[in-house]
Parts: sequence; C-alpha cells; structure tokens
Amino acid sequence: MNTMNSLGWTVEEDSFDSNTPVGRKTFTNVIATLNPDAPRHLNLACHYDSKLDREGQFVGATDSAVPCAMLLNLAFVMREALSQHSKLQSDLTIRLIFIDGEEAFRFWSDTDSLYGARHMAANLEGRAYPTNNAVGTNELHRMDLFVLLDLLGTADVRFFNYFEETSPWYMRLVSYERRLREMQLLHARKNYIFQNRDLFNAGIQDDHIPFLKRGVPVLHLIPVPFPKVWHKNTDREDALHYGTIESLNKLMRTFVADYLHLVL
Repeated sequence: MNTMNSLGWTVEEDSFDSNTPVGRKTFTNVIATLNPDAPRHLNLACHYDSKLDREGQFVGATDSAVPCAMLLNLAFVMREALSQHSKLQSDLTIRLIFIDGEEAFRFWSDTDSLYGARHMAANLEGRAYPTNNAVGTNELHRMDLFVLLDLLGTADVRFFNYFEETSPWYMRLVSYERRLREMQLLHARKNYIFQNRDLFNAGIQDDHIPFLKRGVPVLHLIPVPFPKVWHKNTDREDALHYGTIESLNKLMRTFVADYLHLVL
C-alpha cells in the first residue's frame, strides 16, 4: 500500500468477514487505481495470501509472491509513462488488484476458496455505475479486461490461450514475445512462454472465476502444467528463475503500453 500511495495511485482496502471451515475470518482485498475517475479499467490481478500448512513453512514464491512483485515492479518502472497517461486520457486507466483468500483452508470447494474474489465480484455487481443509471449497468461494466497472474517464477512456465473472447489480446502477447526474442531482449530459452495454442477446456479454478461468471473478459496468465513446486514447501526462492521473471516483466510492460496507448 505504501508503495502504490507513494507512486500517486489511489488505494482502497476492501475488508470483510466470512465463515470458513476454521471459523470466521477477516479478509482484505487491496485495490490500487491510477485514475479513479476514468470510466474504464484495465485490471491486473493476483492473490497475496499463501496456503496454510501444519508446519507453517509454506512460502509461496510462485503462489503468489512473484505475481505480486511483478505488479509492483510494473507500477514503479512505468511510473512516468503512466503518470503522463493519467493526465492526458480520462476514459481509460489501469487498476492493480491484490486479492485475499484465494487458497482453501481445508479442501477446495465453491465455499472454501476464492473468498476475496467472490466478495469483490459480488460487491462490484451490486454497485450501480453511473450512480442511479436507468439501464442497470454496474461497477463490473467498467472492467475492460481482467488479467490474472498466478503460479509464476519457475523456468518452465508455458501459457496457453484459455478463453476465446480474449484471444486477440493473448495473440498480441504471442506476437510480443516473438518480436522481443528476435531483438534478443528476452532471456534465452528453447520454448516460447506464450504458446500459440488454444486450451479452452482447461477448467482452471482461480480468482478469475467469479468475474468470468458475471461476464467480465478474462485473460489468465497461469502455466500449464502447474509448476512442480505447486503447493509444496519447495515453492521458495531457490525455485525461481530470474531470467524468466524478467522476460515476463518486459512482456507485461509491453502489454500495458499497448493496451493504454502509452507514449514511451
């Protein structure tokens, strides 16, 4: 929160209580918006909670410390271009969403998972935008695109195109990677990160689901297969590959610059 405030973003905390298999718990989503008055949002999201284990040793480097760090890095590195965009264009802005309560406390189910995402999606759906409008639009209609980052940081990451509706934006990421590799601006690797393949039946359960069910366009950046360290105590710093993370950072910055038509 301090980082985003210092960069001039408007930060709000969405706190709520919810019943869980281990009792009633308080959750807090953190939402940072560059220009709250803009009617349209490009949303970049990740979860910041970590899975609970009996030993208390689970770190969650890929799940989801790296995605959180990537969003903060993007805001910092692109601060000048984003600031200029905020001053020059009023109809579109960027919003970073740090979601609480993604992980299940015991066993993954519709009621024991996605606490923060379920609350936020329902809350936004219940808030009219513009206020008192006659056509029934709500805050969810301000979401141009919901980009969810999860399980990132290992060297073997591979993405697929999971949703037909957002295929054009996924294919842009495919194109960015190929162009930047030709320019030798990405870390060398044998395979592409963004595979030029559809996987519409992946059925992955993640924080995008409550928004997807309400009609929000989703771009899901999660590797298939999941990293070998997923939900293991080996999901820590020594599992990370910093060359791959830096390549992902460059690709995400390119994506945001393109989407917002930034002047760099």
